[in-house]
Amino acid sequence: MSDDKLTPRSVDFSEWYNQLVLRAELADYAPVRGCMVVRPYGWALWENIQQALDRRFKETGHVNAAFPLFIPMSFLEKEKEHVEGFSPELAVVTHGGGEKLEEPLVVRPTSETIIGYMYSKWVQSYRDLPILINQWGNVVRWEMRTRLFLRTLEFFWQEGHTAHATEQEAIEETLRMLDVYEDFAINDAAVPVIKGLKSQTEKFAGAVMSTTIEAMMQDTRALQSGTSHFLGQNFAKAFDIKFLDEKNTLQYAWTTSWGLSTRFIGAIIMTHGDDQGLILPPKLAPIQVVIIPILKSDIDATPVMETVRRVEAELKAAGLRVKVDDRTEVTPGFKFNDWELRGVPVRIEIGPKDLEKGTAALARRDKPGKEGKSLVPQAGLVEVVKALLNDIHASLLARATAFRDSHIFDPKDYAELTEAVQNGWAYSYWCESAECEAKVKEDTKATTRCIPLNQEEGKGKCIVCGKEAKRKVYFARAY
Repeated sequence: MSDDKLTPRSVDFSEWYNQLVLRAELADYAPVRGCMVVRPYGWALWENIQQALDRRFKETGHVNAAFPLFIPMSFLEKEKEHVEGFSPELAVVTHGGGEKLEEPLVVRPTSETIIGYMYSKWVQSYRDLPILINQWGNVVRWEMRTRLFLRTLEFFWQEGHTAHATEQEAIEETLRMLDVYEDFAINDAAVPVIKGLKSQTEKFAGAVMSTTIEAMMQDTRALQSGTSHFLGQNFAKAFDIKFLDEKNTLQYAWTTSWGLSTRFIGAIIMTHGDDQGLILPPKLAPIQVVIIPILKSDIDATPVMETVRRVEAELKAAGLRVKVDDRTEVTPGFKFNDWELRGVPVRIEIGPKDLEKGTAALARRDKPGKEGKSLVPQAGLVEVVKALLNDIHASLLARATAFRDSHIFDPKDYAELTEAVQNGWAYSYWCESAECEAKVKEDTKATTRCIPLNQEEGKGKCIVCGKEAKRKVYFARAY
């Protein structure tokens, strides 16, 4: 770890982010432009995200499977809007084994087409439905401007693909999975998100309806953090997913797809981090507690280390993820900074004085300095630490929610909107025309993020053109 301080967020938020990802050893640049190597610490964080989501998927009746990385080019061409949406981002394989391929293969940008093809083979009767499958894997999209975790050529994600007998069932599935993402974001990542509908311009290529969870980063930009799509019968018709219903009539299935990727790691970094480094939400942190023995060269280290190992064993037995930093070549101060950079939620310090008093010093990562420090008895330490981790989660969520809400504005007119989106989000009535949407984007670089699902019915004037509007939308600059 470098001793140089991170560039402060207030000076250059983008540079702060890039430095932090590298120095905290979450990821590194790969030799192929736009690709990343996820390092063990970053992968451990992703594994915890995977487990939190996978548990929820299985609780809602989904099962995991794996589909091929290579997709015949003709598959993508079957769904017109889908191929138009993805064609600029495709990586195409034209040769294999030294021979030119009869048909080019696309490295999957998403799997609706290959999965649609397989579902057409598996579905004959209404008894075969619903199919509720999720896949954990990687995809490739040839992005021009890339940034570690947020936008890379290859990224890791899960993609759910379901097929249903009725339209209503498929819409319910779409919204159920959006709720699952919201629950994960708030209750595991402490990232407050807003659920809503994407505009027709911003929706997934080939979908009838796209829904999203949107989060505000500390530079007030929006980050689309997970999406769930109702695909109607578009892919069923393209790939002939048909079934005999209870009346023995041939029907097309109704399908959905939904995904959340390693981009969510970026959401965690930019929602919670500070100028010292990462602040990881306790439920997802690879290491929840780091124990640092305070040793002196003129005093026998054995009694301190025995206590440290006992505390470590007690915390691990309680199911906590614990690391003892017993490095002797660096100072305790260096260790404090190192683990602060890596965002470990709780630090425990135990030295000779603590042995005399039967105490341990605690430091919580979300409150730097004296405010976050306390001296507690070693007896009952496990319960104290568990309660502290819960309190840190609640504190992070409250802080991020307060920040977001204080940067959402209700502009009175278009001039105010153009100002609001420079340092926050604008929540305004919109006539839902593509022309007004395009004007805001051209004038301010802000896009429509989502039409919230839980807004009360009302009517007002479109913030752009003044025509009557029924719903409000969030406008924001985004990643």
